Amino acid sequence: MEIKNAQLVVDKWIKEHGVRYFNELTNMAQLTEEVGEVARIIARRYGEQSEKESDKDKDLGEELADVVFVVLCLANQTGIDLQKSFDQKMEKKTKRDHDRHHNNEKLK
Repeated sequence: MEIKNAQLVVDKWIKEHGVRYFNELTNMAQLTEEVGEVARIIARRYGEQSEKESDKDKDLGEELADVVFVVLCLANQTGIDLQKSFDQKMEKKTKRDHDRHHNNEKLK
């Protein structure tokens, strides 16, 4: 699914199932919370922290989807065409970083 379509899907969901978008500050706090949940899973499952038994059933994909959902909400409510912004970012990164990492000895 294209990002533009994902923004439309989220907007439709908000209109059909939500009362309205939470305000931008609330959504920013929500995004921070969701990113924290992703960080907890990554730190314990792939990092050096011990994973609690209660965390072993946490679904990383679901938590990443929560992050994407809130990002799409923020883009919608602030009038950002995230597809356009993402495409521009990829073009910029491609030009800037084309050879940058090929010479990084730490990645070999």
